[in-house]
Amino acid sequence: MTIEENVSADPEALRRRAADALLAARHRTTLLTSCVEGPELTAQHSPLMSPLVWDLAHIGNQEEQWLLRAVAGREAMRPEIDPLYDAFEHPRSERPRLPLLAPDEARGYAAEVRGRALDVLDTASFEADGAERLTRSGFAFGMIAQHEQQHDETMLITHQLRTGAAALTAPEPERPEHPFDGPAEVLVPAGPFTMGTTAEPWALDNERPAHARFVPAFHLDTTPVTNGAYLEFIADGGYRDPRWWAPAGWAMVREGGFEAPRFWRREAGQWLRRRFGVTEVVPPDEPVLHVSWYEADAYARWAGRRLPTEEEWEKAARFDPATGRSTRYPWGDADPTPDHANLGQRHLRPAPAGSYPSGASPLGVRQLIGDVWEWTASDFLPYPGFVAYPYREYSEVFFGPDHKVLRGGSFAVDAVACRGTFRNWDLPVRRQIFAGFRTARDAASQENS
Repeated sequence: MTIEENVSADPEALRRRAADALLAARHRTTLLTSCVEGPELTAQHSPLMSPLVWDLAHIGNQEEQWLLRAVAGREAMRPEIDPLYDAFEHPRSERPRLPLLAPDEARGYAAEVRGRALDVLDTASFEADGAERLTRSGFAFGMIAQHEQQHDETMLITHQLRTGAAALTAPEPERPEHPFDGPAEVLVPAGPFTMGTTAEPWALDNERPAHARFVPAFHLDTTPVTNGAYLEFIADGGYRDPRWWAPAGWAMVREGGFEAPRFWRREAGQWLRRRFGVTEVVPPDEPVLHVSWYEADAYARWAGRRLPTEEEWEKAARFDPATGRSTRYPWGDADPTPDHANLGQRHLRPAPAGSYPSGASPLGVRQLIGDVWEWTASDFLPYPGFVAYPYREYSEVFFGPDHKVLRGGSFAVDAVACRGTFRNWDLPVRRQIFAGFRTARDAASQENS
């Protein structure tokens, strides 16, 4: 049952859904913070990331501020720690030097907040209206579940950056019985579609409102670009040829001495990668991972193609030509299942390109949801009619040309924080995130008529 059906047919089902989302997030947070010893929790494994113990207490602090204080109107439990866990007050590089809660204290605080939050959920009304919309359709509870899952993904990135023995395990993705042998690209026809959403109750502010967009016809890769395809770019001197690079990207490559995706190295004539403490041969059939926007853009130029725009990506992921509707996901409106997509840290790697035929779009595009975040050509900008809610710092302060949009989620993203309208963004130099890409090209003029 979808969220919309829950709201209209059974508020108690929505209450259960919110509880399940919160509990699933906490189960994952516990896994990510219990698989290493205390010193690993308090250490900063990269200046790009917070200590794991900061994320843990920040999760609890945000939950307290929104569910206990804003929704329930309760007094602050630990007001003195609010500044320590304000992401805008202290850059990540400074956080290890703050007087943070110790691991056991952070766990206790987060657990106490969660117990009280579930009590609030038990009696919350989902019929709020007017200016205060926090409890309408359980929005605040969904927002907090998404927030925790987003930090779980951040902590998983920290686990990838940390050195030492592997601390996490997960089953391998199921390999298709036969390698994907479908068409390399599909034609997305010209025409309007509805982008964004007004109806999705737990959608965040930057996904709103729904609005019409006309998209000219274009061709899009059927699957994300694979390691094997990216190796051809490397072998052809892609990292040594400035023709393919935006000026800032070329400067990044020169200054960083980059010659391959992050975590790759060449040894004894073959490319290896480090993945969560394990060194392995780069698998040629997996979507490429840990590339910056500049690397994705350079590959696309080298291949005689380009990155898709954000509206092109969303039309390919949501538009059903048979009905003219924009659906919640490529496969329709139903919530994701393991047959649809690789989500939720169920695996610790992308599935081979061409996997999950049940999750394909009506036009046959695969793996638009899950596996790897996909860089788009677009800057992160507001939709027409955007209204910041419930706070400016979630989206509005990031709008502009500095950040590029990513779409689709990755294996590290939970379904609660991933849908056809969900928008992620980051700086174009970022390589530690679980990002890959697919390419596009313009259609011939007759295909736009």
